[in-house]
Amino acid sequence: MEPPKLKESPSQTAGPYVHIGCTPSFTGITDVYPSDLGASLKTGPVEGTEIVLSGVIFDGNGDPVLDAMIEIWQPDAAGLFNAPSENRGDADPHFTGWGRCASDPETGEFRFDTVKPGQVPFGRDQMQAPHVCLWIVARGINIGLQTRAYFEDESAANATDPILCTIATPSSVDTLIAKVDGPNRYRFDIHLQGPRETVFFDM
Repeated sequence: MEPPKLKESPSQTAGPYVHIGCTPSFTGITDVYPSDLGASLKTGPVEGTEIVLSGVIFDGNGDPVLDAMIEIWQPDAAGLFNAPSENRGDADPHFTGWGRCASDPETGEFRFDTVKPGQVPFGRDQMQAPHVCLWIVARGINIGLQTRAYFEDESAANATDPILCTIATPSSVDTLIAKVDGPNRYRFDIHLQGPRETVFFDM
């Protein structure tokens, strides 16, 4: 006798458990870690220019997403990654290059205190413009979304960046540009859908 065939259950989107597991201190669970993993990218005096990268994630209606979690990856100010696979030199020992935060439950804002990244190679003969990689999860997102934040005041490097140069429309390129928002401060709003939808990468 063959076993009964069961229907496939629906996939689940990221829910509150993501914050409980990944940012327990943020949710009020304070006895797991001294602080949430990724809460600080700096473990001591860092090299280069210290900056603040902040923004809001908006849904298709233009409303802030209040339950998102964002991670960033980036090189240090010299363009070196704090990773065992880095073979181009020694990265800043006081800079992790990885951060994680939850969006503010009232405003939807995220914020990272980091450093302005240096350029990194693309293949053998090209350099990428300074940028930060972001990964976003939230309720309603089945698979984490990946995008990049380039910098408004790096226009010369942006003009020759091999990734930005593959994007045909200037308005789409603009969705990847973090705008100057004060001294050493950059604003990078992310739109999940709609006419200002941010460019996301299939990675």
